[in-house]
Amino acid sequence: MSILAIILTIMASTLAMEFVAWASHKYIMHGFGWGWHCDHHEPHDKTFEKNDLYGLVGAAMSISMFAIGSPLVMGASAWEPGTWIGLGILFYGIIYTLIHDGLVHQRYFKWVPKRGYAKRLVQAHKLHHATIGKEGGVSFGFVFARDPARLKQELKAQRAAGIAVVRDAIG
Repeated sequence: MSILAIILTIMASTLAMEFVAWASHKYIMHGFGWGWHCDHHEPHDKTFEKNDLYGLVGAAMSISMFAIGSPLVMGASAWEPGTWIGLGILFYGIIYTLIHDGLVHQRYFKWVPKRGYAKRLVQAHKLHHATIGKEGGVSFGFVFARDPARLKQELKAQRAAGIAVVRDAIG
C-alpha cells in the first residue's frame, strides 16, 4: 500500500469508528447490553464500571484487525489493510478515552471547559445521561456532538411522548 492509501485507511477507519460507537451505544449498550452499561448511568465512587468491558471489546476489534494484517500471524494470507484499520480503531479508542472518560466524566483529569467544542461535547453527553433507564435518550456518539439546545428539545419531546424518563434537572 502507498503511504497515501495507508493514511487514508487509518483516517477512514478512525472516523468510521464514531458510527460504530454510535450504533453500538444506541442499539447494544441501550439494548441487550444494558447489563454492562447501566452502572455507567448511575452515580458511584468505584474506579471501574462494568461498562469498561466495552473498552475491551474495542481493544479486541483492534487486535483482531492487527492480526489479520500481520504476516507473522496470518502468513501469506495476511491482509495489509487490516493493520491500518486496527491502528485507526486504536486511535479512536485513545480519542474516546480522552474525551469520554477524561473530559466528560473526569476520570483522569479535572477540567470543565467554559466554551467551544469541548463544552459542547460535555453538554451533549450530560444530556445523554439525563434519562433514567435505557429507553429514549439523545447524543449516542462520543466525538461529534449536536447542538445542546436541540438535544434538550428532543428530550422534552421524548418525555412528553412517554418514550423516556428524564431527570428533573433538564426541565
